[in-house]
Amino acid sequence: MAPESILDRIVLAVRARLDAAPAMPDLEQRAADAVVHRLAEGRRSLTAALRSRCPAIIAECKHASPSAGVLREPFDPVALARAYAAGGAAAISVVTEPDFFAGGPGWIGPVRAAVPLPVLRKDFIFTERQLYETAVLGADAVLLVQRLLDPPTLARLLEVARRLALDVLLELFADEDPAPAIASGAEIIGVNARDLASFRVDLERVAELARVIPNERVRVAESGVRGPQDVARLAAAGWHAFLVGEHLVRAPDPEAAVRALVSAR
Repeated sequence: MAPESILDRIVLAVRARLDAAPAMPDLEQRAADAVVHRLAEGRRSLTAALRSRCPAIIAECKHASPSAGVLREPFDPVALARAYAAGGAAAISVVTEPDFFAGGPGWIGPVRAAVPLPVLRKDFIFTERQLYETAVLGADAVLLVQRLLDPPTLARLLEVARRLALDVLLELFADEDPAPAIASGAEIIGVNARDLASFRVDLERVAELARVIPNERVRVAESGVRGPQDVARLAAAGWHAFLVGEHLVRAPDPEAAVRALVSAR
């Protein structure tokens, strides 16, 4: 039997939270109302934002991680998001998982109000309820993790996300077969360079996978980017969007750090 990975532990914690807290009343109607309100302000498409520039940086507001602990204190996701936007980020990712990443779902609304960019909710989502809750929070896009979803469940969640006007970043890990992600029809496919069992980062494998993911999809390289040199190397391999967390959160000047990544050639 394989040892329990950090991903297994996170999923158990998420399931426990879902079981302990019943869904809010009239959740689907609240989600529908939130979508109407969000679209009335003008849709912020993650897909369009990432296609509009190269390299496109999804800059992440992440308080902590299981491998590195607390990344920044004091932590102000709104101030970080403003700095990222000023530096030229294409979108903002907000990590909302509370137990392992010290995140907060309540950050989504204030971050979105502070910047004109698409806001991605990054969490461990595997139920329709979580998608409805994401819409209520006001996010423009959501992360789904391929490893947590069988093909029928993935198809169902992609359809619910479409109805909620949520763009989906479908993430797989560098050691996974990308075929199911490609077959799902997801427009944005990300490859996470970090192995969640050993925390080892494999950017070489990520570079290789650019050749496998079709050109018409938006390719997002995730994790392990430590500076402009990594962006330039992966861009040359065929990646044109990059989700960057720890490097930016730890930066003394996050605005300048984003600007350096955006300028990487």
